[in-house]
Amino acid sequence: MKKSELGAEEFNHFYATYLNTLGDVDLNEALLKGRDWFTNFLSELPEEKLQHRYATGKWTIAEVLLHLIDTERIFQYRAFRFSRNDMTALPGFEQDGYVLESESEKRSKEDIHKEYLTVRNATITLFEQMSNKKLKRVGTASNMPWSVAALGFVISGHQKHHANIITERYL
Repeated sequence: MKKSELGAEEFNHFYATYLNTLGDVDLNEALLKGRDWFTNFLSELPEEKLQHRYATGKWTIAEVLLHLIDTERIFQYRAFRFSRNDMTALPGFEQDGYVLESESEKRSKEDIHKEYLTVRNATITLFEQMSNKKLKRVGTASNMPWSVAALGFVISGHQKHHANIITERYL
């Protein structure tokens, strides 16, 4: 499924920021290529910069990376539930609270990369098995409508968005 096939009712337009980082890509291709370029991006990050903040009160690079992993896990779970036709409304999550509990200062670049690959590979496996019928299912999370496909595209765009911020503000 291509991003241009998403309907306006499949996601909250707050998330268009993330979707706009992507061209009109196929979802599975976006997840695969995103894994590959992000792996390269991580390999080029200097280990000594992981605890760097670009301003007081901002997350460190390690915190941003762990935020990406946490968010992907949560969005992946939402997509799984909705794809299985579980239309139970799902709660939101407090990203700042998750970052505070991440213990990012104890994590190495290699460790973060390993966790990222584990989560992304699970995401790829989940989405590559889905029919268009399942991708178009819409459920509710954080009091907003989400299609399964929109969750996958936002996973890809969210990663690209934060990689751009790391490049522009941290490095």
